[in-house]
Amino acid sequence: MATPRSKLRTRECKAVAGNTPIFREGDPGNVVHVVQSGSVEICKTEDGDNFFLGVIGRGGTFGEMALIDSEPRMASATAISLVIPHQVFQDKLASADSFIIAL
Repeated sequence: MATPRSKLRTRECKAVAGNTPIFREGDPGNVVHVVQSGSVEICKTEDGDNFFLGVIGRGGTFGEMALIDSEPRMASATAISLVIPHQVFQDKLASADSFIIAL
């Protein structure tokens, strides 16, 4: 007889590029997400305005409420990419050790 754990799909991995929606508010929810790397921004829309709710980092979970209450997604989740302005990158590069730069 199969144990409940053996019925779970625990390793369905998917890479998501930065600024890509993972799900949108109102979508049906049938999975819980775990952040393996990077981060995910959670936002809610009310009266046409976007409200920032938080950021989920590595090891965090999101999307579980749709499974708990059997309701559509109550917020949107979007993958976040780190953006480093050109001048900041140049400043860091200029102050880096020459050994590191040579790598």
